[in-house]
Amino acid sequence: MSAPAGSARPIGVGLVSLGWMGRLHSKAYLAVPATYPELGVRPVLMHAADTAPDRAEYAQDVLGYRTASADYRAVLADPGVDVVSICAPNALHREIALAAAEAGKPFWIEKPVGRDAAQTAEIAEAAGKAELVTSVGYNYRNAPAVAHIRELVAAGELGRVTGVRCLFLNGQAADPRVALSWRFQREHAGSGVLADLLCHVADLVAYAAGPSTGPIAEVSAASAIVHARRPLAEMGAGTVFSMAEGDDVALGEVDNEDHAAALVRFASGAIGTLEVSRVAVGPQSQLLLEVSGTGGSASWDFERMNELRVARLGDAGYTTVLAHGGLGDYARFQPGPGIAMGYDDLKVIEAARFLRAVLERDTAGSAHCTVADAHAAAEVVQAAVDSAASGSWVRVKEVAAR
Repeated sequence: MSAPAGSARPIGVGLVSLGWMGRLHSKAYLAVPATYPELGVRPVLMHAADTAPDRAEYAQDVLGYRTASADYRAVLADPGVDVVSICAPNALHREIALAAAEAGKPFWIEKPVGRDAAQTAEIAEAAGKAELVTSVGYNYRNAPAVAHIRELVAAGELGRVTGVRCLFLNGQAADPRVALSWRFQREHAGSGVLADLLCHVADLVAYAAGPSTGPIAEVSAASAIVHARRPLAEMGAGTVFSMAEGDDVALGEVDNEDHAAALVRFASGAIGTLEVSRVAVGPQSQLLLEVSGTGGSASWDFERMNELRVARLGDAGYTTVLAHGGLGDYARFQPGPGIAMGYDDLKVIEAARFLRAVLERDTAGSAHCTVADAHAAAEVVQAAVDSAASGSWVRVKEVAAR
């Protein structure tokens, strides 16, 4: 499927849902040719679907999609659509992903792939049977600093990994006036911050530390609902940051967790601590990863995305390293250290890896995140959910290696 020399192969893009992620996927596709010219691809925004008329209009008038519909099925049925981005709310992921698999359309889906581990496993199985290329929105693994930590671990430069600490503290719902969107309702989202943020943590830990630790084998977790009632909001309206004003707003019940923490044991015997919150006061998007070994340690924080800290046995402490052309895909975006990459750039990397896999028919995901990876992360989340409910250690269900 590689393009002839001197030409770029057009790939028709379909999109389901025009929220923040849908718009970001669209921009990422369009940035691929200039950022990864050697791929020889030219994404063409063909068909977008959203049930909100204003968003459908935005898809055509602003983003440049050739067609817009109210029904995702029209996107999947469009012969001009070669790949599909699924950015709809969690409760719709299973239905849309299974339909995409049946239609034979490679898909890039946002996390969590399913509302729970069972749904994620079902989607992974369907994609596997259809021999489809898939990609999942675990974009933090694409940060150049994270790529470097993974390399340090894989090369044994940190020694035997003995401990991993990872937390994702988010302040987007710290104010109790933040509206009761679908994210706070188990019917629509499944679990709360565990499904929304622990899945990122589980994937990041597996990606960065996994070469030494193997998978997470056991989990002991606790969780809490911090803000039990929130202002009601119209489904599909606003964003995750929308807040209600005034004192006479009707309130509804939050029925999934805001904050959770877990102690974990890896297959290698290493131990770790994981923590997630959507109601933290102070941190806004603090995704902190620390990997400690017998020969050294490495630490990275998304709020300081373009630097990491590394220490070797015998050093007097950490050394701060700025992201530079030798780390991951940094040189694709910036010419030298000290010039910051951003969140959106991580999505461009994700889009490029997805499209490369489509061109190479790489269903196994040798260089990108797939729904099989998402299934492994979902089983960690499920074990945390079950442990928080029972108060006991829970074994993580093993997922067959790819």
